[in-house]
Amino acid sequence: MTQSPMQYVTLLGSTGSIGGATLDVLARHPDRFRVFALSASTQVERMLEQCRRFRPAQAVMLDAAAADRLAAALRAEKIATEVLTGSDALQTVARDARASIVVAAIVGAAGLLPTLAAVRAGKRVLFANKEPLVMCGPLFVEEANRSGAVVLPVDSEHNAIFQCMPDSYVTGHRAPVRRIFLTCSGGPFRNTPVRELAAVTPEQACAHPTWSMGRKISVDSATLMNKGLEVIEACSLFGIAPEKVEVVVHPQSIIHSMVEYEDGSVLSQMSRPDMRVPIAHALAWPERIDSGVAPFDPVALGKLEFDAPDRERFPCLELAYAAARQGGTAPAVLNAANEIAVQAFLERRIRFIDIPHVIEHALVGARAVEPTLDNVLADDAHARVLAEEYIAGGARSRALGAS
Repeated sequence: MTQSPMQYVTLLGSTGSIGGATLDVLARHPDRFRVFALSASTQVERMLEQCRRFRPAQAVMLDAAAADRLAAALRAEKIATEVLTGSDALQTVARDARASIVVAAIVGAAGLLPTLAAVRAGKRVLFANKEPLVMCGPLFVEEANRSGAVVLPVDSEHNAIFQCMPDSYVTGHRAPVRRIFLTCSGGPFRNTPVRELAAVTPEQACAHPTWSMGRKISVDSATLMNKGLEVIEACSLFGIAPEKVEVVVHPQSIIHSMVEYEDGSVLSQMSRPDMRVPIAHALAWPERIDSGVAPFDPVALGKLEFDAPDRERFPCLELAYAAARQGGTAPAVLNAANEIAVQAFLERRIRFIDIPHVIEHALVGARAVEPTLDNVLADDAHARVLAEEYIAGGARSRALGAS
């Protein structure tokens, strides 16, 4: 077998759960991958530990004070990693020609510009951050076609869909797909009575039953907004209309997605709920490499369950479908308002059941205009202002009055 050439990897968002899983996979294949650059926001100690182990050429800290602390620690240990700071530095390392692979794992809209820079530079871009595709998916597809970038999904659901698609999909020839099924565990409140959701705490919302994730994504999973964002992402990635994407509750989190073709065939991708599986697939595609995940045992699993999501319990899901159908910058507005609402919930400024009210308020003013970068950034900023104003004006009392 021919030895694969060494590939250098830039990891945007290295200190989060996806970043940690990616580094675990990379460490298993030192003859194939090297870390070129890492980035984080403020977690100096975690970044220092990663620099000790992987010796990247560059490390970016968004926070200037954190960058100074990291640089001082690296000098003291005589580690030659160059420390950069700020959002412009993120875009610089994302487009740096010395790395051929960029893993986009920055949570939220903050990952938009550096991920776009990587696509425009013609990289192999692994999308672990769904928000850029939600905000302006058509722009990313257009830029990838122009630059020759290879865009591969790392979200377990979209990676599963990708694996179920024929090879011709990669060359732009769409398969005759009837429906896509996005599976979800249902989150920690799948069976919680609706009347009890008003008392949900951030700690309860972040206790996901099957996945280990960051706090923001965990709350999105608890509201099913995470699945709503994935519906929008799937529409952009696979060129399919929202009405052809269905969400199915699957508590075991073993089947990650299913694709139904016009002839009635249904293909699914199954694996343990471990993000190293889709990460390893996307890093090595079209080859396969060891992810470090234990072998799958269908006998021990016993059974697979499926159910329809409860739209009354999870109103965020319907809001996402509405934004997907409206198009334009509505998905960007949805994403921005959701980020503000989730942060306010985590800070205990609003209740769990207030999250969809904040989002709906911002969506009222969403524009059905072309999702150019300028339009998306403008409407993202405006939506954040609307969401904050709504929260400051008493989202709690408004939600109570509407119930």
